[in-house]
Amino acid sequence: MYDTLQSAMQNQSVPGNVIPGVDSGQRHMGFVWGPGDILLYETQRKGTGSGEAGCPLIHVVRKDEDIYSPILRKLFNESHHIFVGLQQSKEETSSKTKRPQFVSVSKNYRSVIRACMEELQQIAAGSLLLHLLDWVRLHKADVDEKAQEVLHSDSPTRHHKYWDVVICYVLQGRMDEARQMLAKQASQQPAARSMFKTLDSLMKKMPVFNPVGSQTLTEFDLKWRHWHEECELHLQDGSFSSNSNLETICKILLGHEETLLNQKEQLSTWYHLLVTRLLYTHPSVKPTELHYYAQSSMDLFLDNRSAPEPLDSILLAAFEFDIHQVIKDCSIALSNWWFVAHLTDLLDHCKLLQSHNLHFGSNLREFLLLEYASGLFTHHSLWQLAVDYFDHCPEFGRMYLELQIERVPLDTERKALKVLRICEQRQLAEQVRSICKIMAKKAVRNNRLGSALSWSIRAKDAAFATLISDRFLQDYCARGTFSDLDLIDNLGPAMLLSDRLTFLGKYREFHKLYGEKRFAEAAKLLLSLMTARIAPRSFWMTLLTDALPLLEQKQEEDIETTKVELLRLALARNLAAAVVKEGTVDSL
Repeated sequence: MYDTLQSAMQNQSVPGNVIPGVDSGQRHMGFVWGPGDILLYETQRKGTGSGEAGCPLIHVVRKDEDIYSPILRKLFNESHHIFVGLQQSKEETSSKTKRPQFVSVSKNYRSVIRACMEELQQIAAGSLLLHLLDWVRLHKADVDEKAQEVLHSDSPTRHHKYWDVVICYVLQGRMDEARQMLAKQASQQPAARSMFKTLDSLMKKMPVFNPVGSQTLTEFDLKWRHWHEECELHLQDGSFSSNSNLETICKILLGHEETLLNQKEQLSTWYHLLVTRLLYTHPSVKPTELHYYAQSSMDLFLDNRSAPEPLDSILLAAFEFDIHQVIKDCSIALSNWWFVAHLTDLLDHCKLLQSHNLHFGSNLREFLLLEYASGLFTHHSLWQLAVDYFDHCPEFGRMYLELQIERVPLDTERKALKVLRICEQRQLAEQVRSICKIMAKKAVRNNRLGSALSWSIRAKDAAFATLISDRFLQDYCARGTFSDLDLIDNLGPAMLLSDRLTFLGKYREFHKLYGEKRFAEAAKLLLSLMTARIAPRSFWMTLLTDALPLLEQKQEEDIETTKVELLRLALARNLAAAVVKEGTVDSL
């Protein structure tokens, strides 16, 4: 079914691999591999001496173009939830309930594919989905559209597509719909009503095996053979000889090879022919016999005049139950890794996949999941889905995630926080520091000191926190006020990251105490800042100036007299020096 979606997608785009402006026949090409694309450019061999100017362009060639398709992006998002659910339930279910669960997962994948195909069909109005949608009844999607066209016409039984619809229904084994269509024709031809009634009875009585019923396979075979003999008897008696369309339907019910091959246009593919042949000639076919019927149906349908396509080889390998060949052929034929990655994962959970260790140590399941997830990481939003796929690759998933997460462009702070949260949840300490440093430097360049300080604290980067703290102090000296007070007031233990950050936090605390007129506490804190030697040299005079109002306050007994005197002496000396210097400058 995914092959059908791939083919339909290819029908939406313009095929071709030619790069405009590049003449690979006349010039040598150079290239550089990237994580999601290739840089291609013209070059010359050394020593050729050619003076001809080359193409001045560098071409970007994407290797995972599918991820930019809106339809496939929906497929990737929906299937991601199914994949994660399967991984999480791996250890939670008992062996008795696993088989129904795996069947349910497979059906969920198919439902997602079908939904995407229906959306694609609506977008590509008029395009025919030619491939298999459902092996039993839903192969040709256009028969119901034709039926609606016929039924809504002025005279359905005279519509030029009427018999095509009836025969398509019969070829798909949809007897109820075919009988309803035939009933309209019978009501228009009273003279032939008996003939229509006979065929209607044969179609109604066609045995259908019910695996959950009480009927055994032997009983079904016996009943089906009786029905088949009855159809043959009516054909031989010429019951439908006067109406070629009814006779054709009876021959289809008998599985006549020539009649089926005459319906190639309605069948459209050899695997539709296969389903119809099995339905009307060998309904109790065993799985081990499928390959024989598949090969013969393909040979009959192609008639040695058409070469098999990649999908034909994939289906033949599937009918042989050669799982590894299916995966190999799909990897070659399909344009991305979605199908093989999810198929292999599901088969691995079902214990149907022999784990072949590859040369670099990873098994097949993990290799395909890593390739698929790596492709998603090149997309601006799908990279988030890839994280969960890496999480469920126990051997190399973490290594791949570490390499890929560093390539995600941090365009906005919101996106950076999202990437940071992913790294923190997985304890990727080096990546956390790297992201925080990048965002801190961006914030400094944009003069957003509060954001820069916040990022440097998260990065635990003492040197950068010191640099930003100096910037805060410089701004204070220039403007007399602090910016980002909420951040500075709530530094908490983070201020211990560096001496300068500690000084910034404590100096802001001094200002708060002074503003609250808690002068004794403010004086103690200011004195500790002066004696701790953590203030930058350029800020010493500011501290001394801040001390002047405190010295004019009435001192309380709990302030140490000796330190107050030292503070007075220091201020006196500095102020005296300042007065002398100022007077000297003025006299000049």
